[in-house]
Amino acid sequence: MAGVIEKALSPAFYKQKLNVFTESAVAYYRPLFRSSSVKPLWHIMLATSVVMYTTNYIALKGSIAQAARKEKQVALEEYYERHGKSGHH
Repeated sequence: MAGVIEKALSPAFYKQKLNVFTESAVAYYRPLFRSSSVKPLWHIMLATSVVMYTTNYIALKGSIAQAARKEKQVALEEYYERHGKSGHH
């Protein structure tokens, strides 16, 4: 167990993992770039979208937006209790 913790805290472990990832990415994408394949473009677009939507949700729409929705829902329920809920006008 101590070996796992030491490995997780070692910068050399992460550097080695990064090097392996870089080598495998280069081996995969180099032929695609050389053959003018569209696959790398799709991968970049997908990665950008995932990062963009994830950060947007975490930064803007996470707990703050959920709290605001809950507040609006409670306010609407109180309004309907006082004034009744009618169909679409």
